[in-house]
Amino acid sequence: MATLSLRLSRTWPLAMYRRAALLQTDITRHPQGCRLKSSAQLLVRQDLPKLAYHKNKGKNPGVIFLPGYASDMNGLKALALEDFCKSLGHSFIRFDYTGCGSSEGDMKDCTIGKWKKDVLSILDDVSEGPQILVGSSMGGWLMLLAALARPEKIAALVGVAPAADHFVMAFNQLPSEEKKAIEETGEWKLPSKYSDSGFYSIPYSFVKEAENHCILNSPIPVTSPVRLIHGMKDENVPWHVSMQIADRVLSTDVDVILRKHGQHRMSEKDDIKLLVYTIDDLIDKLTTMG
Repeated sequence: MATLSLRLSRTWPLAMYRRAALLQTDITRHPQGCRLKSSAQLLVRQDLPKLAYHKNKGKNPGVIFLPGYASDMNGLKALALEDFCKSLGHSFIRFDYTGCGSSEGDMKDCTIGKWKKDVLSILDDVSEGPQILVGSSMGGWLMLLAALARPEKIAALVGVAPAADHFVMAFNQLPSEEKKAIEETGEWKLPSKYSDSGFYSIPYSFVKEAENHCILNSPIPVTSPVRLIHGMKDENVPWHVSMQIADRVLSTDVDVILRKHGQHRMSEKDDIKLLVYTIDDLIDKLTTMG
C-alpha cells in the first residue's frame, strides 16, 4: 500500500513559492473570457472527430490539462497553467474533448471510452516525451485511464477534485424507483449548479458504458508520482474519492492535499496558486531525478 502524505490546507503560504513574483503576476493575469483567443490547431484523426488543441512547445516534462465534464480548454486553471509552463519554458497542451468547445462531434453521443481515446490521441500524436497529466473532475478519471494505457508516456499525475467512477457511483446511489425511471426514459437529469439549466442531461447509455471504465474496486497499477488536490466543501465529488484513489494506486509517491473551504471547481485565486505550486514542485522533482 502506498504511503500517503496528507496535507490539510486553509491557505498556501506565499513563502513556499520559489517563483513567488512570477506566480503573483502571471496566474491572475487573464480573467476568464478576457484573454484574446488565438486560433486552435486541429488534430485530424482517421474515422474520428477532429480535436481542437493549443500547444506551447518547450522542455520536458510537458504538462497536459484535461478538463472536466462539459468544460473546455479555456478555463481559469488551464490558462493559468499555460502561463506558468510558458514562463518556465516547459511544454504545455490544452485541448477540447470530442463534442466540447471547438472540437468536432456531438456531446450527446460521447462516452467515457470515447473521451479516453481523445486523451490517448493527444498523448500519441501531439505530445512529445514524458508528460504530467493534470485532470480536473472527470479529467481526473480520464488521466488515470490514460496512465494505465500509456504508462511509458506519464511522468506524473495531478488530480483536481478527481471524479473517478463518479457517474456510476452517483447513479447507483439513487433510489431504485428513480433508477428505473431513468432506464425507461433513457435520460438522467443530473442536478448541477454549473449548468445554466440546473442539470446535465446524461443519456442512460453513457452511464452503462462508463461502468466499463471503473477503477476504484481494485488496485490501480500506476507507479508515477501522484498529487491529488480536493476541496472539503466539494458538493459534487466527495473528497473521500481522492483518498480512495490514493489508497488504490500502487505508487509510493502520493500526496493528498485537502483545502478546508475548497469547492468543486477549485478555481479561486488561492486554489490556482496551490495547483501551480504543485506543478512547480513536481517539475523540480522530476528534473532533479532526471
